[in-house]
Amino acid sequence: MTYVRLVGLYFKIGILNELQYRVNFFVQIFQSILSLIVALGGLAVVFDHTTNLNGWTSPELLAVVGVYFMIGGLINLVIQPSMQRFMEDVRQGTLDFTLVKPQDAQLLVSIRQIQIWKLVDVLIGIVVLGIGLTQVGKTVGIEQALGFGIALIAGGAIVYSFWLILATCAFWFVRIDNILVIFESMYEAGRWPVGIYPGWLQFTLTFLVPIAFAVTVPAEALTGRLTPQTLIGALALAAVMLTVSRIFWRIGMRHYSGASA
Repeated sequence: MTYVRLVGLYFKIGILNELQYRVNFFVQIFQSILSLIVALGGLAVVFDHTTNLNGWTSPELLAVVGVYFMIGGLINLVIQPSMQRFMEDVRQGTLDFTLVKPQDAQLLVSIRQIQIWKLVDVLIGIVVLGIGLTQVGKTVGIEQALGFGIALIAGGAIVYSFWLILATCAFWFVRIDNILVIFESMYEAGRWPVGIYPGWLQFTLTFLVPIAFAVTVPAEALTGRLTPQTLIGALALAAVMLTVSRIFWRIGMRHYSGASA
């Protein structure tokens, strides 16, 4: 319960900070609409020449775009800004201020920076997802909704763990921002199901940079493509990634010298 209140407190602080710069809200709307136009334009170009893409119809791919915006919004809402601030604190030695607080340091660095206007992307994703599912014409039952929720949580845990592992490398390397830029660039591939890519790229987007578990797998749950084996695999990978990232975090903490060094 203490952790829930702590998360709520950081969200409240994030909202108050962002409200100082309300023009950012309109900038975010413009950026989100522009990104949506680009994504929908890509779909229009593809389906102007074919009726399906590796078995995926246009409405189903619209649902994938919706999930893509939802997950991307959540990443940019808290994970990406928090990890970037964490890396900056490590470089400057100001992580000390976090470590002296009477709460788990990993939790604090994971939620301390909130970009509240990124909720615009989340809302756009929900709307696009709803439109896509309506056009598909399939009724989303309890089983599909439950599978979607589980896959979404597992995918979020995998992406968070991946970001934490990359950010923790800041304890050894001066600047690793370029690595995070590479992840953001590869996330663009999540607009499409990973099954349409060549085998080597499917492997990369599934295991090296886990975009598939963040976007494609939840979308498969809603479109009736998700198998129990894939869902179990996503949960198992989430558990492994959370454990590995925690261990890696503790190893990194032992190498942090602080501002007084």
